[in-house]
Amino acid sequence: MEHLLRYLWDNNATDLHLCAGTEPRVRIDGKLFAIPGSEPLSVDFLDAVLTGLLSEEDADTYLADRQLDFAFSWADTARFRANAYFQLDRPALALRLIPSQIPTPEEIGLPESAASLLTRPHGLVLMTGPTGSGKSTTLAAMIGWINRNRPLHIITIEDPIEYVHPPQYALVNQREVGQDCESFEQALKAALREDPDVVLVGEMRDLETIQLTLTLAETGHLVFATLHTNDASQT
Repeated sequence: MEHLLRYLWDNNATDLHLCAGTEPRVRIDGKLFAIPGSEPLSVDFLDAVLTGLLSEEDADTYLADRQLDFAFSWADTARFRANAYFQLDRPALALRLIPSQIPTPEEIGLPESAASLLTRPHGLVLMTGPTGSGKSTTLAAMIGWINRNRPLHIITIEDPIEYVHPPQYALVNQREVGQDCESFEQALKAALREDPDVVLVGEMRDLETIQLTLTLAETGHLVFATLHTNDASQT
């Protein structure tokens, strides 16, 4: 597994796909390529990789649900968002590289109109778009700016945690669904009693999560959240 992650890193790839019965593939500049000289991966190899990455509890969930979202760190080099799943009754794994450095709003070209939201005292900021459009990276840059520049309490609720925000000028507490809390709903209810100024909701998946997110925004908090949509009308 180490040599596959190294190949991804050395070739500026964004994604790594591991499927039993086929060669490992990486995504470079939006296109998938088989890693040169690689051979089809065995079920035993994928099982060993997942055993090394998953806790016993996560492994049980993966086998029961036949899929699992999680994240992990590769030494001090990088962090990955991962989805383990089954296809043709065989294990598979998709990895997305998360940059180790949190980008600044300037580095991602955040418009001035959006940057002005970072100093708001309260309200709801929705980051919308299809998968891979940069929602997580944009929110990470915005939370990173607040962390560096405002003396506030930030709570993030994610599944899984992607970017890690060490406290700087702000106090940052990050909660991962399934590890630090049972659900988005539970964490949002608790957040109302945890004196937050800023709350990041990784994904609004259901009606109760949406209602609690709106309640936070209406009660004097600055709330950031994402929605998976393809266009403005869907949003």
